[in-house]
Amino acid sequence: MAEVAKDLTAGTVGGAAQLICGHPFDTIKVKLQSQPAPLPGQLAKYSGAMDAVKQTIAAEGPGGLYKGMGAPLATVAAFNAVLFTVRGQMEAFLRSQPGAPLSVNQQVVCGAGAGVAVSFLACPTELIKCRLQAQSALADSTASAGVVKYSGPMDVAKHVLKSEGGARGLFKGLVPTLAREVPGNAAMFGVYEALKQYFAGGPDTSRLGRGSLIVAGGLAGGSFWISVYPTDVIKSVIQVDDYRNPKYSGSIDAFKKILASEGVKGLYKGFGPAMARSVPANAACFLAYEVTRSSLG
Repeated sequence: MAEVAKDLTAGTVGGAAQLICGHPFDTIKVKLQSQPAPLPGQLAKYSGAMDAVKQTIAAEGPGGLYKGMGAPLATVAAFNAVLFTVRGQMEAFLRSQPGAPLSVNQQVVCGAGAGVAVSFLACPTELIKCRLQAQSALADSTASAGVVKYSGPMDVAKHVLKSEGGARGLFKGLVPTLAREVPGNAAMFGVYEALKQYFAGGPDTSRLGRGSLIVAGGLAGGSFWISVYPTDVIKSVIQVDDYRNPKYSGSIDAFKKILASEGVKGLYKGFGPAMARSVPANAACFLAYEVTRSSLG
């Protein structure tokens, strides 16, 4: 239980660091992902990431970049606590003896297992976050005349519980969330361990400096999005889809329609902001986790 408590604490600190560094980038990513495809002869609401930043600040002020932060901030402790604790327990299970280092392949397995666990917390949290982040992008589209304007995270939750099938409505997009979190975390923790062992010159990574941890964490975070980004686009469009008049019947349908209307490029909308966010945010997360975990003994 002592080890679990340490992972819970270190994971919470790491998650807070990740959120503070990365949320503005995430807001722009979701705005680009969720904006409707323009009609023939019309321009998209946002021409790119910088245009989305400028329009967001002009319309909502700098605070608009942090819209939707309440939901993940309220659950960041639980999310990262589950992620790092499940990973820690799987590490303990796979070790041949206490304290023995794990191979990269074993860390991939640990990451995949942690991804399964966090998906059930990530799905409702991200649904609320995406609804708040995307509503300004959707507000001006002709297809969104009935879009509900939310005043905050609790307002989104109340609306979904009341009008979208109760608690089940909060888990809309669970399948693509699992399809993102399981391979994404497998890749991230595998790359993180591989880079740490490379920098350390062997399996003992206990003496790595903070610079090495920052580089390993940043590149590991980038590997998450490189491996699963189209899945994240599908998750976002499903979670912001209109409940009463849905555009997509499911993940496969969303994939087909995006591919048909926008091509492969449509599956990578917002990829630039996602990568720009992922590297510093995950560098901060892993560094905060490692330093906190080390200080706890």
